Amino acid sequence: MTLSLCMIVKNEEETLERCLSSVNGVFDEIIIVDTGSSDSTKEIAGKFTDKVFDFEWVDDFSKARNFSFSKATGDYIMWLDADDVLLKRDREELIKLKQAFNGSVDMYFLKYRMGEKGESVYYRERIFKRIKNHKWVSPVHEVIVPCGKCVYTDIEVTHKKIRIESSKRNLNIFKKMIKEGKKLDPRQRFYYARELFYHKYYKEASKEFEKFLESDGWVENKIEAVRNLSVCYRFLKQEEKALKTLFTAFYYDLPRAEICVDIAGIFFEKKNYDAAIYWYREALLKTPDVKKGGFCNMDCYGYIPSIQLCVCYYNIGDIKTAEKYNDLALKFKPDDKSALENIVFFKNALSGK
Repeated sequence: MTLSLCMIVKNEEETLERCLSSVNGVFDEIIIVDTGSSDSTKEIAGKFTDKVFDFEWVDDFSKARNFSFSKATGDYIMWLDADDVLLKRDREELIKLKQAFNGSVDMYFLKYRMGEKGESVYYRERIFKRIKNHKWVSPVHEVIVPCGKCVYTDIEVTHKKIRIESSKRNLNIFKKMIKEGKKLDPRQRFYYARELFYHKYYKEASKEFEKFLESDGWVENKIEAVRNLSVCYRFLKQEEKALKTLFTAFYYDLPRAEICVDIAGIFFEKKNYDAAIYWYREALLKTPDVKKGGFCNMDCYGYIPSIQLCVCYYNIGDIKTAEKYNDLALKFKPDDKSALENIVFFKNALSGK
């Protein structure tokens, strides 16, 4: 069975060749839809495919992606963004998956690894059976609603952003929707609040997160909203609300390591090290469940609580336990500069130098 790659791009000359080179030889066809580039994006795309199409941008990512899917002819369709790559192992595993296609699966979910050091992982709908005519919905943070037989794989797409996004494009699309009288559904309200949050409009963001938490939104988005809302309150100097808000996450599901780390961080800043120790130790007891679909910050399940416990125990004068947790942090990140420097520090401290 055949596999098409569909991408929408605009001014991606810095990353597109890296992306397409990483998947070269995997796909039976590559569809590139350009939404108005003014750089060499289309020329770069032309090195890898002759199926490069223009699409007039209409402030709607879902329409652009649906247009790209309409050009595909493969049995299955996969999408990528220009700043995504497939690492060697994942490329090989994707080829194996393609060879195993038999038409029985409607959607494949692949892991999406994000963050400066790849610390955030979650599953995204990534490969679709073409004849099912799956449709993207929502102008911003577009999504295909899961349906049919879905399979989760360990194949990862790695997001490698090379520039910090400062554009207000997504925020402006939301504002345009609101101005035109369009009612935001719970998922759109969550992402609207996040756009406000990312652009440091903390007061406005807090109100939108509060509205979202009163809706029937997805539980994973609610847990993420609780974390973001807590940060908003901290910037607004409402420390008590920031802490209380984090505990509301327990209403939605069992405690996640990310929430435990956030709670511990507030106590740490207050120099309440006993409370911080309790919550950092709780974080170490948690196991990430990526298949639930929410963001998993893998550092919260190992490295962060370990290195912070090291600092906490040092601050209460228990150097031996501090050293123990520093060693644990190194198991999670063997090359961590801070933890490596601590080895010498603790050796001298314990020897009385």
